[in-house]
Amino acid sequence: MSKFELNILGCGSATSTLRHLPSCQVLNVRDNVMMIDCGEGAQLEMRRQKLKFSRLTNIFISHLHGDHCFGLPGLLSTLSLLQKSSSVTVHIFEDGADLLKRVMDYFCRDMSFDLRFNVITKEPRVIYEDDAITVRTFPLRHRVPTVGFVFEEKAKLRHVNSWAVKEYEVPQHFMNSLRQGMDYVTPGGVVIPNEQLTTEADASISYAYASDTTYSERVIQAVEGVDWLYHEATYGDECEAKARQRYHSTARHAAMVAKEAGVKQLILGHYSKRYLSEQPLLEQAREVFPATRLANEGDCIDLLKP
Repeated sequence: MSKFELNILGCGSATSTLRHLPSCQVLNVRDNVMMIDCGEGAQLEMRRQKLKFSRLTNIFISHLHGDHCFGLPGLLSTLSLLQKSSSVTVHIFEDGADLLKRVMDYFCRDMSFDLRFNVITKEPRVIYEDDAITVRTFPLRHRVPTVGFVFEEKAKLRHVNSWAVKEYEVPQHFMNSLRQGMDYVTPGGVVIPNEQLTTEADASISYAYASDTTYSERVIQAVEGVDWLYHEATYGDECEAKARQRYHSTARHAAMVAKEAGVKQLILGHYSKRYLSEQPLLEQAREVFPATRLANEGDCIDLLKP
Protein backbone atom coordinates (compact mmCIF):
# COMPACT_ATOMS: atom_id res chain seq x y z
CA MET A 1 0.00 0.00 0.00
CA SER A 2 1.48 3.35 -1.04
CA LYS A 3 1.58 6.25 1.38
CA PHE A 4 1.26 9.96 0.71
CA GLU A 5 0.63 11.79 3.99
CA LEU A 6 1.04 15.42 5.01
CA ASN A 7 1.80 16.27 8.63
CA ILE A 8 1.33 19.88 9.75
CA LEU A 9 4.03 20.84 12.27
CA GLY A 10 3.58 24.61 12.10
CA CYS A 11 1.04 26.84 10.34
CA GLY A 12 1.48 30.24 11.98
CA SER A 13 3.27 33.23 10.50
CA ALA A 14 6.29 35.17 11.74
CA THR A 15 5.76 34.90 15.50
CA SER A 16 5.32 31.75 17.56
CA THR A 17 2.19 31.84 19.70
CA LEU A 18 0.47 29.55 22.17
CA ARG A 19 -1.84 28.52 19.31
CA HIS A 20 0.50 28.12 16.37
CA LEU A 21 4.15 27.50 15.50
CA PRO A 22 5.95 28.94 12.44
CA SER A 23 5.86 27.16 9.10
CA CYS A 24 6.83 23.50 8.90
CA GLN A 25 5.38 20.43 7.26
CA VAL A 26 6.45 16.84 6.77
CA LEU A 27 5.48 14.89 3.67
CA ASN A 28 5.68 11.11 3.94
CA VAL A 29 5.85 9.48 0.52
CA ARG A 30 6.11 5.68 0.86
CA ASP A 31 8.04 6.15 4.14
CA ASN A 32 10.47 8.63 2.58
CA VAL A 33 10.13 11.54 5.03
CA MET A 34 10.65 15.01 3.58
CA MET A 35 10.33 18.34 5.41
CA ILE A 36 9.01 21.55 3.90
CA ASP A 37 10.31 24.65 5.71
CA CYS A 38 11.61 24.36 9.25
CA GLY A 39 10.41 27.02 11.66
CA GLU A 40 11.11 27.00 15.39
CA GLY A 41 9.62 24.03 17.22
CA ALA A 42 9.87 21.68 14.25
CA GLN A 43 11.77 18.92 16.02
CA LEU A 44 9.46 19.00 19.05
CA GLU A 45 6.45 18.62 16.79
CA MET A 46 8.16 15.71 15.06
CA ARG A 47 8.38 13.99 18.43
CA ARG A 48 4.79 14.81 19.37
CA GLN A 49 3.57 13.39 16.07
CA LYS A 50 5.84 10.35 16.35
CA LEU A 51 7.57 11.03 13.03
CA LYS A 52 10.78 9.10 12.48
CA PHE A 53 13.92 11.25 12.50
CA SER A 54 15.84 8.36 10.96
CA ARG A 55 13.71 8.50 7.79
CA LEU A 56 14.20 12.22 7.14
CA THR A 57 16.01 12.51 3.82
CA ASN A 58 15.31 15.94 2.33
CA ILE A 59 14.47 19.42 3.67
CA PHE A 60 13.02 22.01 1.31
CA ILE A 61 13.36 25.66 2.41
CA SER A 62 11.12 28.09 0.52
CA HIS A 63 12.94 31.28 1.49
CA LEU A 64 15.29 32.84 4.01
CA HIS A 65 12.92 34.39 6.52
CA GLY A 66 13.42 33.16 10.06
CA ASP A 67 9.96 31.72 10.55
CA HIS A 68 10.75 29.28 7.75
CA CYS A 69 14.27 28.20 8.71
CA PHE A 70 15.18 29.08 12.34
CA GLY A 71 14.44 25.50 13.42
CA LEU A 72 16.95 24.03 10.99
CA PRO A 73 20.24 24.23 12.97
CA GLY A 74 18.65 22.68 16.03
CA LEU A 75 17.04 19.89 14.05
CA LEU A 76 20.28 19.02 12.25
CA SER A 77 22.17 19.04 15.54
CA THR A 78 19.62 16.65 17.05
CA LEU A 79 19.90 14.30 14.07
CA SER A 80 23.64 14.11 14.71
CA LEU A 81 23.13 13.49 18.45
CA LEU A 82 20.77 10.67 17.52
CA GLN A 83 23.59 9.19 15.40
CA LYS A 84 21.67 9.39 12.16
CA SER A 85 23.83 7.71 9.54
CA SER A 86 22.06 8.28 6.22
CA SER A 87 22.52 11.58 4.41
CA VAL A 88 20.21 14.61 4.53
CA THR A 89 19.94 17.08 1.65
CA VAL A 90 18.85 20.66 2.32
CA HIS A 91 17.39 22.41 -0.71
CA ILE A 92 17.96 26.09 -0.06
CA PHE A 93 19.05 29.40 -1.61
CA GLU A 94 22.81 29.99 -1.85
CA ASP A 95 23.02 32.53 0.99
CA GLY A 96 21.23 30.11 3.27
CA ALA A 97 23.53 27.24 2.36
CA ASP A 98 26.63 29.35 3.09
CA LEU A 99 25.24 30.52 6.42
CA LEU A 100 24.07 27.09 7.54
CA LYS A 101 27.42 25.54 6.68
CA ARG A 102 29.17 28.02 8.97
CA VAL A 103 26.69 27.47 11.79
CA MET A 104 26.95 23.70 11.61
CA ASP A 105 30.76 23.79 11.28
CA TYR A 106 30.90 25.82 14.49
CA PHE A 107 28.39 23.89 16.61
CA CYS A 108 28.55 20.37 15.12
CA ARG A 109 32.08 19.68 13.98
CA ASP A 110 31.66 15.91 14.10
CA MET A 111 28.30 15.23 12.50
CA SER A 112 27.23 11.60 12.28
CA PHE A 113 25.72 11.97 8.80
CA ASP A 114 26.52 13.54 5.48
CA LEU A 115 24.85 16.95 5.25
CA ARG A 116 24.37 17.93 1.63
CA PHE A 117 23.16 21.14 0.02
CA ASN A 118 21.27 21.61 -3.20
CA VAL A 119 21.28 25.30 -4.12
CA ILE A 120 17.99 26.47 -5.57
CA THR A 121 17.14 29.64 -7.46
CA LYS A 122 13.94 31.43 -8.42
CA GLU A 123 14.07 29.76 -11.82
CA PRO A 124 11.49 26.95 -11.98
CA ARG A 125 13.07 23.52 -12.33
CA VAL A 126 13.01 19.96 -11.03
CA ILE A 127 15.21 19.84 -7.93
CA TYR A 128 14.58 16.28 -6.72
CA GLU A 129 13.54 12.96 -8.23
CA ASP A 130 13.35 9.37 -7.08
CA ASP A 131 11.37 6.27 -8.05
CA ALA A 132 8.16 7.63 -6.52
CA ILE A 133 8.05 11.41 -7.06
CA THR A 134 9.52 14.50 -8.64
CA VAL A 135 9.78 17.85 -6.89
CA ARG A 136 9.82 21.09 -8.86
CA THR A 137 10.03 24.72 -7.80
CA PHE A 138 8.07 27.73 -8.98
CA PRO A 139 8.57 31.43 -8.13
CA LEU A 140 6.45 33.20 -5.53
CA ARG A 141 5.98 36.96 -5.09
CA HIS A 142 7.43 37.94 -1.73
CA ARG A 143 9.85 40.45 -0.26
CA VAL A 144 12.85 38.15 -0.69
CA PRO A 145 13.54 35.42 -3.28
CA THR A 146 10.96 32.73 -2.56
CA VAL A 147 9.81 29.54 -4.24
CA GLY A 148 6.96 27.13 -3.90
CA PHE A 149 7.22 23.39 -4.38
CA VAL A 150 5.14 20.87 -6.33
CA PHE A 151 5.44 17.23 -5.32
CA GLU A 152 4.18 14.93 -8.08
CA GLU A 153 3.84 11.19 -7.85
CA LYS A 154 5.10 9.28 -10.84
CA ALA A 155 2.73 7.00 -12.74
CA LYS A 156 1.90 3.94 -10.68
CA LEU A 157 1.91 0.33 -11.80
CA ARG A 158 -1.25 -1.43 -12.97
CA HIS A 159 -2.98 -4.02 -10.76
CA VAL A 160 -2.68 -7.68 -11.72
CA ASN A 161 -5.96 -9.57 -12.07
CA SER A 162 -5.16 -12.75 -10.14
CA TRP A 163 -8.05 -14.72 -11.69
CA ALA A 164 -7.06 -13.78 -15.26
CA VAL A 165 -3.33 -14.52 -14.90
CA LYS A 166 -4.20 -17.92 -13.42
CA GLU A 167 -6.54 -18.69 -16.30
CA TYR A 168 -3.88 -17.81 -18.91
CA GLU A 169 -1.08 -19.44 -16.87
CA VAL A 170 1.08 -16.30 -16.84
CA PRO A 171 4.40 -17.15 -15.15
CA GLN A 172 5.34 -15.36 -11.95
CA HIS A 173 8.46 -13.80 -13.46
CA PHE A 174 6.27 -11.84 -15.93
CA MET A 175 4.13 -10.13 -13.27
CA ASN A 176 6.20 -6.95 -13.09
CA SER A 177 6.05 -6.63 -16.88
CA LEU A 178 2.28 -6.88 -16.66
CA ARG A 179 2.17 -4.13 -14.06
CA GLN A 180 4.18 -1.95 -16.43
CA GLY A 181 1.55 -2.45 -19.16
CA MET A 182 3.10 -5.11 -21.40
CA ASP A 183 0.97 -7.66 -23.22
CA TYR A 184 1.60 -11.36 -22.54
CA VAL A 185 2.55 -13.73 -25.35
CA THR A 186 1.76 -17.38 -24.61
CA PRO A 187 4.25 -20.15 -25.47
CA GLY A 188 2.03 -20.85 -28.47
CA GLY A 189 2.40 -17.28 -29.74
CA VAL A 190 -1.05 -15.98 -28.76
CA VAL A 191 -1.01 -12.33 -27.61
CA ILE A 192 -3.09 -11.67 -24.50
CA PRO A 193 -3.77 -7.91 -24.24
CA ASN A 194 -2.65 -6.34 -21.01
CA GLU A 195 -6.17 -5.01 -20.36
CA GLN A 196 -7.40 -8.59 -19.98
CA LEU A 197 -4.82 -9.34 -17.31
CA THR A 198 -4.68 -6.14 -15.28
CA THR A 199 -6.81 -3.27 -14.04
CA GLU A 200 -6.10 0.45 -14.06
CA ALA A 201 -3.34 1.80 -11.84
CA ASP A 202 -4.22 4.06 -8.94
CA ALA A 203 -4.21 7.74 -9.79
CA SER A 204 -1.01 9.65 -9.13
CA ILE A 205 -1.31 12.49 -6.60
CA SER A 206 0.18 15.97 -6.67
CA TYR A 207 0.69 18.42 -3.80
CA ALA A 208 1.73 22.07 -4.08
CA TYR A 209 3.09 24.31 -1.32
CA ALA A 210 2.81 28.10 -1.72
CA SER A 211 4.01 30.21 1.18
CA ASP A 212 4.80 33.18 1.37
CA THR A 213 3.32 35.08 -1.56
CA THR A 214 0.92 37.74 -2.63
CA TYR A 215 -1.78 36.80 -5.14
CA SER A 216 0.02 35.85 -8.34
CA GLU A 217 -0.92 34.68 -11.82
CA ARG A 218 2.39 32.79 -11.89
CA VAL A 219 1.27 30.71 -8.94
CA ILE A 220 -2.00 29.88 -10.68
CA GLN A 221 -0.12 28.65 -13.73
CA ALA A 222 2.39 26.66 -11.65
CA VAL A 223 -0.18 24.76 -9.58
CA GLU A 224 -2.76 24.24 -12.30
CA GLY A 225 -4.64 20.99 -11.82
CA VAL A 226 -2.88 19.76 -8.66
CA ASP A 227 -4.86 17.57 -6.30
CA TRP A 228 -3.92 19.46 -3.12
CA LEU A 229 -2.74 23.04 -2.66
CA TYR A 230 -1.41 24.55 0.56
CA HIS A 231 -1.57 28.33 0.18
CA GLU A 232 -0.75 30.96 2.73
CA ALA A 233 -3.73 32.87 4.15
CA THR A 234 -2.07 35.31 6.52
CA TYR A 235 -4.95 37.78 6.63
CA GLY A 236 -8.69 38.16 6.22
CA ASP A 237 -10.57 40.53 3.94
CA GLU A 238 -10.27 43.42 6.39
CA CYS A 239 -6.47 43.40 5.98
CA GLU A 240 -6.30 43.15 2.19
CA ALA A 241 -4.29 46.37 1.87
CA LYS A 242 -1.81 45.19 4.49
CA ALA A 243 -1.50 41.84 2.74
CA ARG A 244 -0.54 43.50 -0.54
CA GLN A 245 1.87 45.86 1.21
CA ARG A 246 3.65 42.98 2.95
CA TYR A 247 3.51 40.62 -0.05
CA HIS A 248 1.16 38.19 1.65
CA SER A 249 -2.25 36.80 0.77
CA THR A 250 -5.70 36.84 2.27
CA ALA A 251 -7.77 33.68 2.60
CA ARG A 252 -9.91 34.91 -0.28
CA HIS A 253 -6.79 35.36 -2.44
CA ALA A 254 -5.80 31.75 -1.70
CA ALA A 255 -9.27 30.56 -2.68
CA MET A 256 -9.12 32.55 -5.92
CA VAL A 257 -5.84 30.84 -6.81
CA ALA A 258 -7.33 27.42 -6.07
CA LYS A 259 -10.44 28.11 -8.14
CA GLU A 260 -8.61 29.60 -11.13
CA ALA A 261 -5.98 26.84 -11.09
CA GLY A 262 -8.61 24.11 -10.99
CA VAL A 263 -7.15 22.35 -7.96
CA LYS A 264 -9.20 19.79 -6.07
CA GLN A 265 -8.51 20.65 -2.42
CA LEU A 266 -7.18 23.78 -0.68
CA ILE A 267 -5.43 23.94 2.70
CA LEU A 268 -5.04 27.34 4.38
CA GLY A 269 -2.14 28.23 6.68
CA HIS A 270 0.44 30.85 7.75
CA TYR A 271 -2.07 32.68 9.91
CA SER A 272 -1.33 36.07 11.44
CA LYS A 273 -1.12 36.10 15.24
CA ARG A 274 -3.94 38.67 15.29
CA TYR A 275 -6.53 35.93 14.88
CA LEU A 276 -7.82 34.06 17.92
CA SER A 277 -9.89 31.92 15.56
CA GLU A 278 -9.29 31.11 11.91
CA GLN A 279 -12.96 30.34 11.28
CA PRO A 280 -13.59 33.72 9.56
CA LEU A 281 -10.68 32.98 7.19
CA LEU A 282 -12.18 29.61 6.36
CA GLU A 283 -15.62 31.12 5.72
CA GLN A 284 -14.19 33.82 3.43
CA ALA A 285 -12.24 31.24 1.43
CA ARG A 286 -15.21 28.88 1.12
CA GLU A 287 -17.31 31.65 -0.41
CA VAL A 288 -14.96 31.34 -3.41
CA PHE A 289 -13.73 27.75 -3.17
CA PRO A 290 -15.85 25.39 -1.04
CA ALA A 291 -13.30 22.54 -0.93
CA THR A 292 -11.16 24.38 1.63
CA ARG A 293 -9.88 23.31 5.03
CA LEU A 294 -7.73 24.86 7.74
CA ALA A 295 -4.28 23.57 8.66
CA ASN A 296 -3.60 22.95 12.33
CA GLU A 297 -0.59 21.57 14.17
CA GLY A 298 -1.00 17.84 14.63
CA ASP A 299 -3.01 17.31 11.45
CA CYS A 300 -2.11 14.23 9.43
CA ILE A 301 -3.81 14.48 6.05
CA ASP A 302 -3.98 11.42 3.82
CA LEU A 303 -3.48 12.97 0.38
CA LEU A 304 -4.58 9.74 -1.30
CA LYS A 305 -8.12 10.36 -0.03
CA PRO A 306 -10.22 13.26 -1.42
